[in-house]
Amino acid sequence: MKKIISFVIRQIPRKYLQLISPLALKILGLFYRGKGVECPVCGSQFRAFIPYGRGTSARNNALCPNCQALERHRLIWLYLREKTDFFQTSKKVLHIAPESCFIHRFEKMKNLDYITADIESPLAKVKMDIHQIPFQDDTFEVAFCNHVMEHVENDIQAMSEIHRVLKPGGWAIIQVPFFSDTLATTFEDKNITSPAEKFKAYGQEDHVRMYGKDYGRRLEKAGFQVVEDDFVKQLDPKIVEKYALPAQEIIYLSKKI
Repeated sequence: MKKIISFVIRQIPRKYLQLISPLALKILGLFYRGKGVECPVCGSQFRAFIPYGRGTSARNNALCPNCQALERHRLIWLYLREKTDFFQTSKKVLHIAPESCFIHRFEKMKNLDYITADIESPLAKVKMDIHQIPFQDDTFEVAFCNHVMEHVENDIQAMSEIHRVLKPGGWAIIQVPFFSDTLATTFEDKNITSPAEKFKAYGQEDHVRMYGKDYGRRLEKAGFQVVEDDFVKQLDPKIVEKYALPAQEIIYLSKKI
């Protein structure tokens, strides 16, 4: 199953996967029925989550077949619930490259004025280039932008644009993948251009950099005050196992002061 899913992810463009995967996953989920794990986003239970990822980075017990929440999405959901007032107070929210597991749930929340945006995703309502976000300064209280910065030409400019459109006191969660625990500084090389070269250098054909331990400092360079929260390590190990959370993921809470 892991090899099949890895092949599908690599061969079918993301914008098409977003349209066809919900039904396919729900059907596949019938074969995963059980009570081994639970998704905190949708409340569904399965004997295990579906494998997900590309090549050697494919992971077991990763994708919820009901709502398509991955490990990081389940962690973010718990973080929002436990450590923010996101579900309680009125907020104007910008969600860049919106994840399907969140979209319909956030749209139904009466306390949110919720806007989705992306350069190509069919799930987003606003088409935009993150390097030039088409909203005025100080517009949003909250922004989400997960697993985008490794794809964009100028990540500092993109981060700065998110900072610009946030109101003072607003915050963003801007997550990126980490493929190396030992990389001290972010690696990028403009001479690496072919998909094969990118896969070898960055772990994925459409990535343009591999982030290191300096990621928080890059967010600070864009103007943010950054809290690197090891929230998952503060949780009971039984909760981590129950929800199949990522054991090492840091939440980068980026604040505009």
